[in-house]
Order: sequence, then structure tokens, then C-alpha cells
Amino acid sequence: MNAPAAPDDGFTLVDTRATLAEVRLQLLADTRRQLFIQLPRLTPDIYASPLEQAELRRIATAGRGAEIRLLLHEPAAALRDGHRLIALAQRLPSIWQIRTPVEPVDLDCASACLLNDNGGYLFLPNAERPQGRASRRDRAAQIPLRQRFDETWERSIRARELQTLDL
Repeated sequence: MNAPAAPDDGFTLVDTRATLAEVRLQLLADTRRQLFIQLPRLTPDIYASPLEQAELRRIATAGRGAEIRLLLHEPAAALRDGHRLIALAQRLPSIWQIRTPVEPVDLDCASACLLNDNGGYLFLPNAERPQGRASRRDRAAQIPLRQRFDETWERSIRARELQTLDL
């Protein structure tokens, strides 16, 4: 997929929905096999465009070592709304892992992040606003975000309502 070009290194300030969508698509395009996403809520305007869906499908089918982890506060709402990301995750359940935070410290967190295996990140202190920071390759800045993601992941439970039933 052809994603918008952005600088390889350095810091990008995200301050509009258009910039947010562009940065998100670029980070997906930069991902090789592992992707980590944390969202309080899955709204219809994120991870649902045809280009984003194509990149997510590419990552999920990248072969050995492909892994996508999603921390989602409201999985039932995403399922009820029929979000395209959930449909994709259900078609590839061995690659996608979705968990829901249960601890108050994690549920009170309103931030969102996207982390890839190439050192790229997108961090929004408040997921409801398109204001944050991103970088395509900055492992040093990604480390604390990844640590927080991993800690939250360990305290979270599987989003059972999103599991498909093969009868």
C-alpha cells in the first residue's frame, strides 16, 4: 500500500484528524509483523478505512511471528456497532488477541496508542482528541509506552464477547 510519506526519524506533532489518520496509516505501513494498539473506544473513523484495513490484513498475514494485540475498553460496543476491525480480527483469531482492562487504574486511562515492531509509535493523551505525538522510528521514546501497554495487558482479561463460535 502507498501510505503518505513522512520523515523517517524524528517527532511528529499530531494536531488534526487528517494528520492523525495519515500518521496512523504510515505506522501501519511501517509495521512488519507485530502491532500493539490501546483504545478506550473503537470509533467508526479509526482503523476502518480501506487502506488501514488492507495494512492490518497484510500485517496479520505476514507469516511466522505475526501478532496484533488490541487493548479495548468497550469491546461489546465495537461488536454492536459492527466495526470493520472486529470483523477482521474475528476472521484471523490466531493472530489477533483482544483484551479488556478491568483494573480501575487502567479503566481510568483515557489515552490511546499504536506501537509497531519498527520503533514507531503514536500516542494520544486523550483518545477523544486528535492531539498527540508520533514517530516512525524512535525506540527510546516507544519504550515507556510499550512498558505501560505490557503492564496493562497483563492485568487485562480476554474479550470473550468478541470470540467467534465455530459450531
